[in-house]
Amino acid sequence: MPEVIRQPSIIYENVKYGKNFQTGHFVLIRSETEIGDDCLVGTMTIIDGRVKIGNNVKIQSAVYIPPNTVIHDNVFVGPRVCFTNDKYMFYGAQLVGAEVGEGTRIGANATILPGVKIGRNCLIGGGSVVTRDVPDDSVVYGNPAKVVGKASRLLSVKAK
Repeated sequence: MPEVIRQPSIIYENVKYGKNFQTGHFVLIRSETEIGDDCLVGTMTIIDGRVKIGNNVKIQSAVYIPPNTVIHDNVFVGPRVCFTNDKYMFYGAQLVGAEVGEGTRIGANATILPGVKIGRNCLIGGGSVVTRDVPDDSVVYGNPAKVVGKASRLLSVKAK
């Protein structure tokens, strides 16, 4: 599938994206962003520059991704997820983005606070507020989000 950039999207210079890249409408991607192969960026999503996104990442509509955020391969980001990077909420503070491990799925309307590291193959419940690091293979939900189980166990039960 060839690249598809739906209008009126804006992609700044110094943005690199891989093969089979697609956007929805009204997407904004700022400079120094790197996006891998086979990625989708949904309608009205803002990627605010200096972001790294791996391969096969699906970002649904109206997601906000601030500078210094890293999203690894095979991640699903649900609609209206909000990543943050400013711990003290004032101009001039050190901006520390979140990091999302390979294979993680984040439900709609989740909020990920600055500097949080989400492990590999995690499930983040919709509407959760992730305030702390999340270990690999965890299911978390709530406000603040708490570990409630192992993602591998939940997925093996659902598959049967």
